[in-house]
Amino acid sequence: MSEEKKVSMEVISAYAKRKGFIFPSSEIYGGFANSYSFGPYGVELKNNIKDIWWKMFVSRRSDIVGMDGPIILNPKLWDASGHTSGFNDALVDCKECKKRFRADHLVKELTGEDMEGELDKMTEALKDPKMKCPECGKSNWTDARHISMMFKTEMNGFEGSVYLRPETAGAIFMDYKNIIDSTRVKVPFGVAQIGKAFRNEIVARNFIFRIREFEQMEIEYFIDPEINWEPLFDNWLGEQKVFFNKIGVRDEDLRQFEHPKEKLSHYSKKTVDWEFDFSFGWGEISGLAHRGNFDLTQHSEHSNEKLEYFDAVNNKRYVPHVLEPTFGLDRMILISLISAYTEEELEDGTTRVVMKFPRAVAPVKIAVFPLLKNKPGLVEKAKEVFANLSQKYACEFDDNGNVGKRYRRQDEIGTPYCLTVDFDTLEKGTVTVRDRDTMKQEIIKVEEIDKFFIENL
Repeated sequence: MSEEKKVSMEVISAYAKRKGFIFPSSEIYGGFANSYSFGPYGVELKNNIKDIWWKMFVSRRSDIVGMDGPIILNPKLWDASGHTSGFNDALVDCKECKKRFRADHLVKELTGEDMEGELDKMTEALKDPKMKCPECGKSNWTDARHISMMFKTEMNGFEGSVYLRPETAGAIFMDYKNIIDSTRVKVPFGVAQIGKAFRNEIVARNFIFRIREFEQMEIEYFIDPEINWEPLFDNWLGEQKVFFNKIGVRDEDLRQFEHPKEKLSHYSKKTVDWEFDFSFGWGEISGLAHRGNFDLTQHSEHSNEKLEYFDAVNNKRYVPHVLEPTFGLDRMILISLISAYTEEELEDGTTRVVMKFPRAVAPVKIAVFPLLKNKPGLVEKAKEVFANLSQKYACEFDDNGNVGKRYRRQDEIGTPYCLTVDFDTLEKGTVTVRDRDTMKQEIIKVEEIDKFFIENL
């Protein structure tokens, strides 16, 4: 996306609120901690993206099954995975304006140097008077220190703290044995899950790019440790890109970033992030990691349960290795909104805002209009057409204002087709269908309506 075409977060967040996609949560109380609600069109968009992902990676594949695990899990899980002791962020506070920042991000933004994990170096770097606070412009910092990203809570009947899960993968590893025992899955196979995760991290700007309560769409793909895994890894990268294209993201706005070997987690053989070209720069939207057998081995040791796989064909037992393709659902929604947002200059000198969602992504598929709201015959017939179409598609009935204004409203929420019931409908049995992208109108017979939308949607 070229610089002049990039949609700013200010534009997209204002648009999302105005059109009923995403609202700042608790706004009547002044907002709360970078949390957001998905409005009427946002929840439809969200469900469509989840549906596309589930069909692509679960329903239409014989090697992947789905599950849905709980948000609060036995805290021993997080001890085994290393989250309890090591899931931390480095933070620093401005003593002047009291704003809190992610220390490594701040230092990199101000110096260009990556000091992740090096608290002393970050503290020393921030002593330079040139290291000014982005909010107040002063240079008066606390020392960099770690803060746990785990949300802690209590549970009746349980001694000690429990946590809201910081990732969905833990639930999959917990039920790996149950899935092996209750289904006919054979390695290689995957377990997929869509669900909420919670991270008590330092949240900066950039709308829903980074929030504390978010949803992940994640797969743990179990493989034989002795196979050549690299072709599988590359294939998963390709599948991720296909999914991005399905939700409307252009190739030129995507790039891969492979983590350097010295920055990899100790258990990872390879990790590649997909990044999107946002107005604030390249940002991670999805990842793919080879996690080895770290998770199953850790949980086996801490639980005293054997988490192996028996290969009956080759008569061998092993702990599978794992490839983990993961997607942040909220970031998928964000890049879908940004990719769809279009401003077009029309011949009459006006500007048309249109959301060019792919058909499967659009929150509303068809809007049905009576030409005039004060003509009972037209309204009754339009409602009859709407009742039929709404059994099959997400539809909207609109009789407010002139048809031109109704077209603009539907363009702004990305509705692919508008269907108008007019006097010719009553006299000749025809309706007018208007295409969102071309704005061309086509007259079709009432009895051909179902056939038209089957072919076009």
